[in-house]
Formats: sequence, C-alpha cells, structure tokens
Amino acid sequence: MKVRIVPKKLCGTVEAVSSKSDAHRKIIASALADRPTRIGINNFSDDIDATLECIEALGGGWQKNGNSVLITPIKPREGTASLDFRESGSTARFLLPVTAALSENGEYRGRGRLPERPFEELTTQLRLHDVAVDSDKLPMRTSGKLKSGEYRISGSISSQYLTGLLFALPLLEGDSRIVLTSSLNSSAYVDMTLDTLSQFGVNIEVRGNEYVIKSQKYISPGELTAEGDWSGAAFWVAADKICGGVNINGMNFASRQGDMQIMSLLDATDIDASQIPDLVPILAVLAASRNARTVIRGAERLRLKESDRLLAMTECINSLGGKAEETDDGIIIYGTGRLKGGRVDGFGDHRVVMSAAIASCICENEVEIDGAEAVKKSYPSFFEDFAALGGVFDVSDR
Repeated sequence: MKVRIVPKKLCGTVEAVSSKSDAHRKIIASALADRPTRIGINNFSDDIDATLECIEALGGGWQKNGNSVLITPIKPREGTASLDFRESGSTARFLLPVTAALSENGEYRGRGRLPERPFEELTTQLRLHDVAVDSDKLPMRTSGKLKSGEYRISGSISSQYLTGLLFALPLLEGDSRIVLTSSLNSSAYVDMTLDTLSQFGVNIEVRGNEYVIKSQKYISPGELTAEGDWSGAAFWVAADKICGGVNINGMNFASRQGDMQIMSLLDATDIDASQIPDLVPILAVLAASRNARTVIRGAERLRLKESDRLLAMTECINSLGGKAEETDDGIIIYGTGRLKGGRVDGFGDHRVVMSAAIASCICENEVEIDGAEAVKKSYPSFFEDFAALGGVFDVSDR
C-alpha cells in the first residue's frame, strides 16, 4: 500500500507496544516449560505470529485472548517438524537449534529476504554436533538430534545465533559450553535472553566470552508480561525531539533492551551503531533534522536485514531532498534541519517505512511512502498511533 503524508508536527501521548524481541523470547521459553504460561502482549505483529505458528508446528499450542496469549508447552510429534519462519530472522535463528534439540527431522522455509540472510555460523555448529543440515540458507532440512558439547561461534555476525543455542542447550543431556570467537555485537539482546531464561529457572554461567550450560528444566512462572518496546518507542522519542510534546506511556527505564540508548543519542553526531543496529534508520532521520554532519558507523550488518538498510536510508534521505552518503559500514548525513518531501520506497522494511513517516515532520511538502504495509512486521498499529498524535495521511493501494 501507499501512504501519502501531509507534513504536520506530532503532539500527544501513545501507549507503548509490546517488545517484539521480548515477546519472542517469552513465547519460546513458555513453549519449553513444564506447564502453560500466559503472556501479556498488546502487539501481535507478523513476526510474533510467525513464532506462535512455529511453536504450534513443533507440538505446542497457543490461544490469544485480548492483549494476552496462553502458551501450551511443546509435546514433540512423530515425523518431520515443518516450520515457516515467514520473514522473521529472530524466529528462524532462535528455533532452528531448538527444533534440532527436540525433533529428529525438521524442514524450514522463509519469505521475503530471509532466504538470502546468513545461517552458516549456526548450521556449521549443528553439523559438528550430530545434526545433518542440507543447506546453509533457507529452505533447509535437518536430520538427527542435537548433542551437548562445546560450541564455538562468532559474536560479530548475529547475537541471534547465541540466543538460539542458549534456548536449546539446556534441553540436552550433558553439559555444554558456548565459546565466542569474536567480540559480541548487540550484546543487550543476549542479556535479554539470559534474563528470560532466569525467569523460567534456567541459569547460565557466564565466564567472560564463555557460556556454561547445564542440562535443566524450564519452570513456568505462570504469568508474565512482555515489556514495552524501545525499538518501536524510538520513533516517538525522535518525534518528540523534532516536534516537542510527544509522550510514550508504559516504558521501562531499567530495561535490558539495547535500543533504550535512543535516549542518549538524540544529539549525537558520531555514532557507533554496532550494539544498536535497529536504531540506525531513525537516527539517520534525527541527523537530517539538525544542522550538523553526522557519522553513523559500525553498522555493516544492516546490509543483511529486511533490506540493505544502509542503502535504503541513504536513498530515503536523498529522495526527500536531504544529503546522505553511504559508506562501507554506515551513513554520513549532512543535516540542514529541513527536507523537501517527495516519494520514497519503503524497501519492504518496517523500520525504513516508520522512519520515513517521522521524517515527514521536517518536510516542506507531502511524503509518499510505497510499501507502507511493511509495518505489520513489528508494529501493525503504527499509523493508528501516528494519527492519534495528529499525523495526517491517506492510504491507497499501489
């Protein structure tokens, strides 16, 4: 769909949506637990639905009831577990090792750009621990059950590999150890994983770059709630910085979510994004909103997201009349405080679409965003909240 936005200042209050990252983790841990768990979630995005459907494919169950979902633990079925990850990289990388721990045979597929995204770091480790894998990219099939032992992975490609193993290895007989062979990017996401595991009675010993995992059972806390999403709130935090008067209710300022760093980066002009890659699109818009040159670096992994986000955001800023320059690992934005407006491609990427919508606040003319339906991936109610803050737009089919 196409959204045409009339430039307006945003003002008012919105309620935080549930963190997709936190919800993924709580759903998976609940599915591995000893009894049903109810999770408070007010934002059932496409990615969260992908995780729910994969849990069902593994032999678990789920039932939505308003702003919550009841998860029934997995009882592995005979035959091949068939999982459709849709476009969710988190779902794929978390559940691939979990499936290998639970099922003798698995088949996996994805959509959008997910089949282009890398899995080799994870599939290599599966092969070294008695799981046959027929491909390093989706679609793929596995056979054989995962075995405990020593796992060696890089932390520089995706923290999601580490999270997937942290979920899976406590399920195995025998002790395991994960050794990071490089520094860990997006380390806050691993902290979230460890926090979720501890809520389910699973304790991981961290020794520097090593994680020691004993065979353990997941014990359900019965009921819990997914945190408000700092990745989603970042768009409204940026809108408040640009317009003034935008508030978000329901955020945890003691959260382990790395994207809470948006609060300390509102005026930054030299940004190392290695730990906060999801903030780069909206940070690029913030950079365009001020009269300064801003350098965003350490973000080469963004080329492997739902879009090549470095390319996408460079084109977005330039299409709206700003000046941005793509580098090998980031973007340089030559901010002037204003943009002209115009048509932008959403690149099928939820964060690019939402960033372009916030960019309309500093545009002189209307902004047209193609592919605006991409927000369903993480924040289906984004444009409803945009309207509640005074945003003016119309929607049409492409």
